Amino acid sequence: MRKPFIAGNWKMNLHRSEAVSLAEGIAEFVTDANTYDVAVCPPFIYLDAVSTTISGSPVALGAQNMYSQGNGAYTGEISASMLTDAGCQYVILGHSERRELFRECDVVVNDKLR
Repeated sequence: MRKPFIAGNWKMNLHRSEAVSLAEGIAEFVTDANTYDVAVCPPFIYLDAVSTTISGSPVALGAQNMYSQGNGAYTGEISASMLTDAGCQYVILGHSERRELFRECDVVVNDKLR
C-alpha cells in the first residue's frame, strides 16, 4: 500500500518570520516519517529560510511552480535545477490556479514535467 503524502501549499501568504515559525511548528509535529510523507511548499522567496528550518526533520521542501527551461533569459522564472539546489524534493505542477489565472494548459504542464 502506498504511503500517504501530505503537502502544504502556502500560496502567496506569510512573511519570512511567519514562514519560519510555521515550518518550525510543522517540523516539531511531524515525527513519524514511516507512516506518511510531509512536504511544505512556501513562496519561492522563503525556500532557503524554510529549508534551513526543516533541516534534519522528516519534512520535505517543495516549490509551488517551475519553468520548463533549465536556464536562460526568462525573467522571474525558476528552473528545476535551481529548486533542487535550494533543497526542494517536490514541485507543484498543473495547479488549478495556474491553469485558470495563467492559462497553463496540458502542453505547458507537460513541458515543465519533461
